[in-house]
Amino acid sequence: MTRSVEDFVPLQAPHVSLYTCGPTVYNYAHIGNFRTFLFEDVLRRWLAACGFDVFHVMNLTDVDDKTIRGAAAAGASLADHVVRFIDAFREDCGYLRLLPAHVYPRATEYVAPMIALVESLLAKGVAYKGDDGSVYFAIARYPAYGKLSRLDTRELQAGAGGRTLADEYAKEDARDFVLWKAARDEDEAVGAAWDAPFGRGRPGWHLECSAMALDLIGKQLGTDVLDIHAGGIDLVFPHHEDEIAQSCAHTGKPDFARVWMHGEFLTMAGTKMSKRFGNILTARDLREEKVDAGTVRLLLATTHYRAPLDFTDQALDSAREGSRRLGAVAARLAQLPASAGSPAYEAVGATLAADFATAMNDDLNTPRALAALFEAAREGNRLLDAGEQPGPAFRAAWAKATDVLQVLPTPAAGFSLPATGATSAGDLEEAVPADQAAQQAWALGWAGRRLTAKQTRNFAEADRIRGLLAEAGWDVRDNRDGTAEVQRR
Repeated sequence: MTRSVEDFVPLQAPHVSLYTCGPTVYNYAHIGNFRTFLFEDVLRRWLAACGFDVFHVMNLTDVDDKTIRGAAAAGASLADHVVRFIDAFREDCGYLRLLPAHVYPRATEYVAPMIALVESLLAKGVAYKGDDGSVYFAIARYPAYGKLSRLDTRELQAGAGGRTLADEYAKEDARDFVLWKAARDEDEAVGAAWDAPFGRGRPGWHLECSAMALDLIGKQLGTDVLDIHAGGIDLVFPHHEDEIAQSCAHTGKPDFARVWMHGEFLTMAGTKMSKRFGNILTARDLREEKVDAGTVRLLLATTHYRAPLDFTDQALDSAREGSRRLGAVAARLAQLPASAGSPAYEAVGATLAADFATAMNDDLNTPRALAALFEAAREGNRLLDAGEQPGPAFRAAWAKATDVLQVLPTPAAGFSLPATGATSAGDLEEAVPADQAAQQAWALGWAGRRLTAKQTRNFAEADRIRGLLAEAGWDVRDNRDGTAEVQRR
């Protein structure tokens, strides 16, 4: 709420509650959505790397105006209509290496807690039932409204904030927002209406997150105040502002979440990526174009999560090259036996560990964290060329940085290389991964072995590997920075 960087101290260390607003499952999520989900994934990974025990809840909005309209247009029930988009979202999360949330609550599964929350707000006098049968939150009866977005409630108008345009119901005050929408014929037709003491209907969008967060975090950690609540910048108002109002009015606490984090928009040609503007690129599109997850994650990490990022082909190409360079270093490291390491190499590891931690602790400054990782890769290659060996300090720092950012080519945790002793292209091809996304990493692994052979002046072995890779359909090229790259013939 202070809009400043502060030391993070959880309510119940080492436990951390993290609630993130997930997708509205009326269509496929686009890469702009995933920019937010990926920064939240990096946040969670860094908290875990710092020793915190994170309990992560990401909601799935499966009942709102958009999902109901989609189900009606498809002639399907709401439950049947959204399931394919939920499944697709999970597949996209796997493709982009997002850690799965501990719970993915669907709004339709938590209607009972939502009804209980509305009853509480009615009893406290901050909500009322309108003439149309819907229940509304009375902003005038909650003086603290607007403290997140810092809006003057006197200047609010009906329809502000995008989604409230869909709340076309009678209100006492145009500023009020809906908690429970009276059932319509369209809701009934798709199975999106429930009985409640205050009338049959369905939950409003803002109500859903408060009820699910309070129920799940409360049961897990015994608290009604979250450590961290995160989402996209477009959710600050009205969604998160409304969450705070209804949650705090219910609990009597001054805060709903101690820390709020919001990711900026992803743009294409300077325009916000949005289904409304017709300029979307989905995660499925990238997967079909065989763009590696490490490339996507590196691209999104090059800009701070609170700064706008323009998605271009040039930026994607640059990220692909950066991920390749880091992957080549990982391939070289994978070929080296464990050792105590040279002092010079261990010093590089200590610098990487310190610089990476400083960057990540500065409000997830991923551009600086990436810079530290690339500098360690450059120095590490130079030392390898000089015959130095990495030790446990470097390997630990490298592993932590690459695990948190997940920017290496597939597979993310290094390279699963074929066993030594292959003597022909046939032997090599037997070890080629079936998944095409992993084949380049496989070839890079052999390229790394070739570099090691060259460093030990075993030129016959280096030539043999080059020939075997060529027979298997791969060309290998050495770079001046001590890395190698491969390209399919």
